[in-house]
Amino acid sequence: MCPWHPFLALFIALPLSAADPLELKLWPAGAPGKMQPHSQATADFIRTKAGKSTITDIHEPAITVFRPAKPNGTSVIVAPGGGYVFLSAIHEGSQVCEWLNTLGVTGILLKYRTPTRDEAAPHEKPVQDAARAIAIVREHAQDWGLDPRRVGLLGFSAGGNLLAHLACDRPAAAALPDFGIMIYGGGFIDAKQGPARLKEGFTVPAGAPPMFLACAHDDGQNPVAATLLYLEYQKHGIPCEIHLFSRGGHGFGMRQAGHPINHWPQRCADWMQAMGWLP
Repeated sequence: MCPWHPFLALFIALPLSAADPLELKLWPAGAPGKMQPHSQATADFIRTKAGKSTITDIHEPAITVFRPAKPNGTSVIVAPGGGYVFLSAIHEGSQVCEWLNTLGVTGILLKYRTPTRDEAAPHEKPVQDAARAIAIVREHAQDWGLDPRRVGLLGFSAGGNLLAHLACDRPAAAALPDFGIMIYGGGFIDAKQGPARLKEGFTVPAGAPPMFLACAHDDGQNPVAATLLYLEYQKHGIPCEIHLFSRGGHGFGMRQAGHPINHWPQRCADWMQAMGWLP
């Protein structure tokens, strides 16, 4: 018997509040697939790149629900970055959920599986986890006071790559978010074929969700990736807004460094308002 139902029922009986975030395992019976052991390259990446606030070695993915004082029915699942090896779970995670709460939006922190850097398709398991999270939110929208037609996904860096694959690799319709927010995402350009070509097989389908894109000019190939994605959206006439700033680098999340790009949350809120997701 699947252990999901009694596990979930325990929490549904409890009210969600901003003071008491709710955590749920995505796969109570065990996540599908098998995690690869650390290679030396992955171990070195963790040793040199991961900070005190990062989370590594996630084998049991989960979501944590941050509920605002006055929820407006919109929810956004937040996928932190970390090269698919760790999660920057504060400035690209919990602090983002807290900001969403100020908009009346229910923020849902996605703790997806890591490390996957050594796998042939490093995005595969994180995308599975994101799709599962979207399905869970929709299944329990009524219990949590949410609109199942206003479920967004916000991804930073690797989390933005996750979002791009989920939105553009033609998954089952039930797994798609209603809108996406990509902050300095990338990793879907084929550098071998030139600086402005998407990887083979990576396309934007006509049914892709509306998208908000923000990136800094001095962030490697990521502004090119964002621009290519925007142009593909334009071809299909799908709503998409892009912001490219002159400076800002990579990995700033909710940190304030005095650059114009640090105002991305306000630009994003304006877009969400214009699109009708902040009623």
